[in-house]
Amino acid sequence: MSAGCLSGKPFRMAICLAIALLIAGCSGNKSSDPGSYSGTVYTVKRGDTLYRISRMTGTSVKELARLNNISAPYTIEVGQRLKVNGSTKTASSSRKSSGKTAAVTPSSAVPQSSWPPVGQRCWRWPTSGKVILPYSTADGGNKGIDIAGSRGQPVVASGAGTVVYVGNQLRGYGNLVMIKHGEDYITAYAHNETLLVNNGQKVKAGEKIATMGSSGADGVQLHFQIRYRATAIDPQRYLPPPGKAPSC
Repeated sequence: MSAGCLSGKPFRMAICLAIALLIAGCSGNKSSDPGSYSGTVYTVKRGDTLYRISRMTGTSVKELARLNNISAPYTIEVGQRLKVNGSTKTASSSRKSSGKTAAVTPSSAVPQSSWPPVGQRCWRWPTSGKVILPYSTADGGNKGIDIAGSRGQPVVASGAGTVVYVGNQLRGYGNLVMIKHGEDYITAYAHNETLLVNNGQKVKAGEKIATMGSSGADGVQLHFQIRYRATAIDPQRYLPPPGKAPSC
């Protein structure tokens, strides 16, 4: 179990599974070379994640992890042969399955019509800069926003909460911080240069948690996500206008 999944905390498993979903949300992890799938065995190819394999085989992320004794942060290797449940469901049909729990369902788990209302929580911009890649609802699209900036500029907590992950074990995210806000929300801050907080630390809204960098990315940027009940929602829908402080 990863050190980032706070051992002994009641929300440990939900956080670990949210990390597994986060792996699939980074635009840099796309692959056009899907692994081979034959009944009850899936052979991992470059760019695969447990979430992607879950959608292809109809086996939930939780079940894949159990069948193959994989612990968070759910690292898999090219050529690795994974046991699956033998389902022949397509990705489309598996999304309609009622057997998945809210913690492990894909980003379409909470439909946009059921996203929380604007103003329910007070969010602030995690850093200054231009959004160079917006959020996308498309399958395989960006599940957050990418913000350009300068190396070393401050990255701050978008809201008050508890740090639940600090590390660089998740391929494609570089130095990553995840913060839990109450029972329903998690924010993620990726590609940082330096990490300034620790697991379990309480942070205030606007508190400096990292500096911007290019770890796990092609250029200096911040990849920022807001997740509601494990579903990635559009941060720009909830943030104040760029350069403005929240009015709430």
